[in-house]
Formats: sequence, C-alpha cells, structure tokens
Amino acid sequence: MSDKPAVDPFSKLVSDVENYIAFEDEEGRNTVEIDPKVIAELGVPPAVGTSGAVGAQEVAKAEEASAAGGPAWADVEAVAADIAACTQCALHATRTNTVPGEGNPQPEIMFVGEAPGADEDAQGRPFVGRAGKLLTKMIEAMGFQREDVFIANICKCRPPDNRKPEPAEMEACIPYLKAQISLLKPKVIVCLGGTATEGLLGLTGITKVRGNWHTFEGIDVMPTFHPSYLLRKPGAKHEVWADLQDVLKHIGRPIPSKG
Repeated sequence: MSDKPAVDPFSKLVSDVENYIAFEDEEGRNTVEIDPKVIAELGVPPAVGTSGAVGAQEVAKAEEASAAGGPAWADVEAVAADIAACTQCALHATRTNTVPGEGNPQPEIMFVGEAPGADEDAQGRPFVGRAGKLLTKMIEAMGFQREDVFIANICKCRPPDNRKPEPAEMEACIPYLKAQISLLKPKVIVCLGGTATEGLLGLTGITKVRGNWHTFEGIDVMPTFHPSYLLRKPGAKHEVWADLQDVLKHIGRPIPSKG
C-alpha cells in the first residue's frame, strides 16, 4: 500500500492553472486565447443535483428500486428524512421546511396536492392554510379524520410566490412520492387539482379528467378540484362531493348523511 497522501483533483487543477498563468506571465503574455465553445459551455449551469449529492443519490436509488419492483426506503419516515436533506432542485434554496406529508401509515385513501404554500412551508405540514382547512372539512364529510388518511404533495418544497412547480421540479420530487405510495399502499389516491393530476398521471385539463377513474401503478386514482379552487368558486363543491362519494363507494364505505 502506498504511503503517499491522496491528491485532491480540484486542488491539483487549481495548482496547474496557477503554474500555467505564472509561465505565461514570465513569457510576457497577459492574455489567454480560449475557444468560444468552451466559454459557452462554462456558462451553462450544472445539471440538477450536482450540488446535492444526497438528493441525487437518493433519487437514483428510488429509480433503481422502482425498476426492480420495490421501494428504496424501509418506511415513510426514512423517505421524509431524505426529503429533508434533498437539494435535488432549486427549490431547496428558498424553503423554510420540507413538507413530506403526514397521516396514517396504512391509509385507505391518500390525498395528493400540488406543493406547499406559505403556511405549509412555515410549519412543515401539508394543507394547514385556508385550503387545508377546507380539505379537512371534506375529509370529515367523508366520515374520516385527517389522521385516518395520508396527505402529501407532488413537490415537497414551496415554489416561490406559490407559483406552479416547474416540470423539472416535479420530476426531481416524484421519486419520493412514488416511494411513499409504494410503502403506504392506499386503496385509492385522490389527486387534488390539475398540477397533482399532471404530475402523477401525466394528464392535463382537470375539468375533463375529474370525476373519472384512472390508475397509477395498479392503484385507482380519482382526480378532482383543488380546495383552493373551491375557495374561489364555491359552486364547484357539489362536483367535488360527487367525486368523493364515488371514492367512498369504490372502497365500500357508506356515504354519511349531511347534518
């Protein structure tokens, strides 16, 4: 075994550049010609995940496990721990807390939304703002409590100004959601809104797809309107209630009487 200390490649690169500059200076040259193509390449930002080894490794692990037919994590707590350390997309730089999701580890129903908002980012919990309070009422109207179901989002970090998550952000986060679904094994997933439906099912146009059954990796999925949409358009509540009644029928649950 060699006793020579390991050479840091970056330090060696810096040393080589310094020596080259010193040589050029000694030769009386104070400019260096660089191929324009090289300059253009230097201006390209690094690929997502290159600055976050934890996020890149865990996402790769999830993708490999998914291809092998199993989850990459032992339980949802392990998924949450890796989400907390993830730097796989730019959203990690502006978050206060990650929001992995919460609820019953063996739920009949899993609700999937878009991404955390300001209240969720502050508390690290999903659906705790105005839309969250309405979601809680929806869950209770179905005869459940929040702790009986599992609530999560496509993205686990808040997009700035509550904008819609970008495709690259959803792509970076979806392995975590897939792992959660694989571990939780819900009977039904309810996609809340167009972004959740697009992120999970690849379908657009929530007004067209809501109220119809779809499947995700063998699990039945019901898309419906997001609670925030209902806050703006209360008249759509009856459509959402019809969707939720279909969910109850699908899992063999009675429909609670109103009042």
